Amino acid sequence: MGVIEVKNLVKQYKSAKTPSVDGASFTVNKGEFFAFLGPNGAGKTTTISILTTTLSKTSGEVNIAGFDVEKEARQVREKIGIIFQKPSLDVQLTAEQNIRFHAALYGMCTYQPSFKLMPAPYRKRVLDLAEIVGLEDALFKPVKNLSGGMQRKLEIIRSLMHTPEVLFLDEPTQGLDAVSRRGLWDYIDRVRQEYGTTVFLTTHYIDEAEKVDKVCIINHGKIAACQSPTELKQSLLRQELIVDAADRNALTAELSGLNLSYKFNGQISVPLQGQTAQELIARLQTPLTVLRIHEPSLEDAYIEFLNKSGGEAQ
Repeated sequence: MGVIEVKNLVKQYKSAKTPSVDGASFTVNKGEFFAFLGPNGAGKTTTISILTTTLSKTSGEVNIAGFDVEKEARQVREKIGIIFQKPSLDVQLTAEQNIRFHAALYGMCTYQPSFKLMPAPYRKRVLDLAEIVGLEDALFKPVKNLSGGMQRKLEIIRSLMHTPEVLFLDEPTQGLDAVSRRGLWDYIDRVRQEYGTTVFLTTHYIDEAEKVDKVCIINHGKIAACQSPTELKQSLLRQELIVDAADRNALTAELSGLNLSYKFNGQISVPLQGQTAQELIARLQTPLTVLRIHEPSLEDAYIEFLNKSGGEAQ
């Protein structure tokens, strides 16, 4: 049994003609890094809202760490940490005060008016997590003075204070620059190594999904595929030969009858179906200026499964 079990999940809003989530089923194993990948409007945030007990389902079964998300919501909340799309911090307080309030709300300890008066286990936990994510120097600064990347670090600390079994990340890098995005994943990797935390990520960034153990592609509320990134790429069973020539018209004429496509720079993509690259190259007379084999990427697989499931959600 997985730490997250979802069976035939449906969410139908009264005002909508079609379900936001339509019969989704998947399992996330303990310690796994799991990505929910899909375009905007595909049903990612609705699903994660149900999993984190902030939205009721229409039908189906959802269990986290063995607890039903509706019948045993309190126990589920004790087992999970959440980082939302948008920061949910009190910007008038310091970073540590935000953590202190969170710890008190989760019943970890009684709130005290200063960090020094808090119990030793609380202080150690805060300092240990701050060291992992690199927030030691900003713990006692007002949140309003912290950058977006620093605020994300703070949210990581806050979400991990009660040692959750599952950490939910809902589009966590939205609005962050490239350096902050890379830094965030470095910190998440350290947390996983340190605590063995299961991570559930929703994203529409292909490069983020490359890092995970399992990817579920969702579109129009339905699960289009659910495999490891490598398995998704291998499922295409397709290689392409990328070629170009100074005399592009002559090359195109030689390749007529094949299912050609063109890259943004005008280079020609030839699917290798029923023949090897060597066989194709051997019969070409036009001198080539570009020649390479393109292996299927996760982006290729993602687009393929989106197309098979009705195209990108609008």
